[in-house]
Amino acid sequence: MSEALSRLSHEELSAEAATLLPAKEVLSLLDLLVDLDVALDLAAPIDLAVAANANVAAPISAAVGANVLSPLSSAAAVSDQTVTMDQLISGEAIANAPQTSVIDQTNDVIDDGTTAPVTEPTTTTALPDPTDPTAVVDPATLLDGDLLNVEVNAALDADLAAPVAGAVAANANAAIPVNASVAANVASIGSQAVSVATQDATLNQNLDGVVAEATAAQDSTIEQ
Repeated sequence: MSEALSRLSHEELSAEAATLLPAKEVLSLLDLLVDLDVALDLAAPIDLAVAANANVAAPISAAVGANVLSPLSSAAAVSDQTVTMDQLISGEAIANAPQTSVIDQTNDVIDDGTTAPVTEPTTTTALPDPTDPTAVVDPATLLDGDLLNVEVNAALDADLAAPVAGAVAANANAAIPVNASVAANVASIGSQAVSVATQDATLNQNLDGVVAEATAAQDSTIEQ
C-alpha cells in the first residue's frame, strides 16, 4: 500500500512564489539575419562589319499533271527551260571593324563613396554565470533571447568584360536553275501520263579583279 501524501502547511503555501511569463509577441525561436551585397560590373562592347558583293539568280520552271480516278484520261506535263546567265563581279568588298575599348571596373562601391556605413546598435542581455552558485537567476530571463541565432553575410563582387570584334567580307556568284516535270495516273484505267522536262542552261560566272578584305582590329584596356 502506497504511502499517504503529505499536505502542505499554510506557511509552506505562503512561501511559494510564481513568475509571470513574458508576453507572447516578445518570444522568438529563430533570429535570422541575412546580409547580401551584390556588385556586378558588366561590359560587352561589340563591333561587327560585313561587306559582300553577290550575284544571285535562281530561275525555276515546274509542270505537274495528274489523273486521279479518271478512266480514259491523259495527263501530260511539259517543262522546257532555256537559261543563259552571265554573272560578272568586279569590285572590292572591304570590311573593317576597328575597336578601341577602355573599361574600368575597379570601383566596387555601390554608392557614391561619400556616405559612411551606418552600424546599427545591438543590445544584449547579460545572463548570470551558471558556474557561480551565488548568482541569482530570474526565471523570466530564461525565455529572453533566441533559441537559434543565424547570421549570414554574403558578398559577391563580379567584374565581367567581353569585348568582341568581327569582320566578314565575301564575293560570290550563285545560280540555281531548276527544271521539274511530274505526271501521274492514280487508279485509272486506260490513261496515259507523259512528263517531259527539257533544260538548257548556260552559265558564265566571272570574278574580275575582286578584292575581299576583312580586318578586325581590337585594342582593349580592362582594369578590374
